Amino acid sequence: MDGGTALGSVVALAGYSSYLEAYRSLGPLVRAGVQFAGTLLAAMVVLGLVQSYGTRAVAKSRRSPVISMCIGIPSLLVVGGLASTGLVISDSSIGVFFGIPLVVLGATTLPAATAIGVVAIGRTVASRLGDDRLVVGLLVGVVCSGLAGLSVPATVAFAGLAATLGLGGSVRILFAGAGTARPDERTVPPANKI
Repeated sequence: MDGGTALGSVVALAGYSSYLEAYRSLGPLVRAGVQFAGTLLAAMVVLGLVQSYGTRAVAKSRRSPVISMCIGIPSLLVVGGLASTGLVISDSSIGVFFGIPLVVLGATTLPAATAIGVVAIGRTVASRLGDDRLVVGLLVGVVCSGLAGLSVPATVAFAGLAATLGLGGSVRILFAGAGTARPDERTVPPANKI
């Protein structure tokens, strides 16, 4: 990569930092309201478009959050790295052919996984309060997201937690179909039955 291309990449990434500065310049209540409305819209769209997959991913990430986090952290690093690489190379000589698909991958995967993670967090909090329905979990998760909007570091921490949970649960659901669906359909008995 020559000096002009590297400088163009830095300038392209600096253009996106202006959006972050505009977000930080909003008042805390406005930021919380915008985050509440945006999260509510994203979660309703994601759970409406992928109903059974989204519900199963929420249940999977809620049932075993440690495993979802262990799978979600590397997955988040890979998807985020690919999306940021796509942003950087979209201004280089390789250009649109390789850059745009990587950006589209990140722009579709990360918000959907974050919405699934927000609903999983909301269902966990709602179950502690006595109601375990998906709709209540959606509302509680969106309220938690709005409350996190009062502080930028809290927003980053909440979004990171939700993205890792959602991406981990989604990956687990995606690859769960490769095995057998029920233990009685196994061709090899489990180790404790031998």
